[in-house]
Amino acid sequence: MAFEELLEQVGSLGRYDILQTVLILFYVLTASIHNLLDNFTAAIPAHRCWVQLLDNGTVPGNDTGILSQDDLLRISIPLDSTMKPEKCRRFIHPQWQLLHLNETFSNSNEPDIEPCLDGWVYDQSYFPSTIVTEWDLVCDYQSMKSVVQFLYMTGMLVGTLVCSPLSDRFGRKVMVKWCLLLVAISGTCTAFASSFFIYCSLRFLAGFSSMVILANSRMLAIEWTRIQSRDSLLTLINSIHGIGITVLGGLAFIFRKWRTLPLVVAAPCFLFFLSSRWLVESARWFIATNKPDQGLKALRKVAQINGIKNSEETLNVEVVRSTMQEELQAAQTKTTLWDLFRNTNMRKRICLLFVVSLGYTIPLYGLTFNIQHLGNNIFLYQVLFGAICFLAQIFSLLVLNHVSRRVSQILFLILEGLFILVHPFLPEEIQALRVALACVAVGFGTAAINSATIHITELIPTVLRARTLGLVTMVSRIGAALAPLLMTLRIFSTTIPWIIYGVIPIIACFAVFCLPETKNLPLIDNLQDVNNENKFTRKVKKNDSSIKITKF
Repeated sequence: MAFEELLEQVGSLGRYDILQTVLILFYVLTASIHNLLDNFTAAIPAHRCWVQLLDNGTVPGNDTGILSQDDLLRISIPLDSTMKPEKCRRFIHPQWQLLHLNETFSNSNEPDIEPCLDGWVYDQSYFPSTIVTEWDLVCDYQSMKSVVQFLYMTGMLVGTLVCSPLSDRFGRKVMVKWCLLLVAISGTCTAFASSFFIYCSLRFLAGFSSMVILANSRMLAIEWTRIQSRDSLLTLINSIHGIGITVLGGLAFIFRKWRTLPLVVAAPCFLFFLSSRWLVESARWFIATNKPDQGLKALRKVAQINGIKNSEETLNVEVVRSTMQEELQAAQTKTTLWDLFRNTNMRKRICLLFVVSLGYTIPLYGLTFNIQHLGNNIFLYQVLFGAICFLAQIFSLLVLNHVSRRVSQILFLILEGLFILVHPFLPEEIQALRVALACVAVGFGTAAINSATIHITELIPTVLRARTLGLVTMVSRIGAALAPLLMTLRIFSTTIPWIIYGVIPIIACFAVFCLPETKNLPLIDNLQDVNNENKFTRKVKKNDSSIKITKF
């Protein structure tokens, strides 16, 4: 609770809090938009083989236009099991007899077919161009879309591994600043990619920087926030993800050429990079890493922005040292990542968090990455998913205000899993119901993420928060990378991926049940606080009534 006293002296909910929150919301917004960009740049339009009769305009004996396009399609492209034209095969020779189905033919052999040797013809009613149409990533190469999404998620994973230790060493602000520049450059260069390999490499870099922006922006926000406002602030930040999904759907509807959309999304990041100079580094991180002088400067700067007079007299080194005496004493001992696993409580806690992170990541990304499986109008579905995500964040905050962290997560995860499990067994004819159930599942998944994010942040000490969150995020990125790859199991059965997506969050509920409760507890700053968890719990229970009074 010591740092809370310092926050009171610099002025809570002042001008700086508003400025920082606005900036961070914009940073999180742009990172969220990049997450699902491949839904549109790598969209797979309807397609069929290129055939000379249809696409070269030279049909022998059809000078008078007797044969329609449907007739020409019928004699050139075989039908699949759903009686629709094949996407990846064509007849070797035109099957003229198919124009007279009522007649009986002596030759009942199956016509000879071949793959699309001359390329494909794509439906451009939704997208004039995508990377799929530009580089013919269909048929034998149709899994390349999943590969792109996998590489983006792998970039997020690598970004977590590389930058989490750097964040605990150099600070949160510097990581946000330079990753904003990196995502701006990589996003801009994506619009000019000349090959599929270059496109994948740039998307990897975008994933690398986006994850660092999301993680460090969130940490910077909560480390400047009091207990009473923490839930609301984290919910507000998490809700931006839903707004980002909606904004992306609108931008993709306006800018449908795949080279234009990344450019539009990346351009504002250059301005965000310049605006990051107005952020103030986390004073809590300075103090937890035994840098009280720099922490004091950060506190005074925030007090000045908030209009607190005489802050230099009331805030000095002696005040900081006396207020944060235990934290500074603990900071004398250098803490490494391995200390987390030597500590019995933290080792158990981290292993459980790994399971929880997989539980909320795989099903949600499985749904949002495969939005095109719901129908053709992915612009509408994208906006709909975004609106549902935003409303789900507000709903989760209301639930969190009345129930514990564990109960809320278990409730959301079970409901998400159940709605996903129902989805694959519904007939395709009732598409409206399928879309509705998918939206509800996305909503509960988003609510689960919001509840889990708050819970995880409260379970990790400040001195190793970035690195520990990095480990948890690394596991969640592995889950996110696996989510699109699980959809390749559709070649065995269309229901297998959805069953996996539905079972995983239900299994994660058991891990949530084993985690300690943290509602209304202060953020822990070091490993000693983890060991003294019971003492903190008893202390807060005694003061629980006063906390509830001041919370609102």
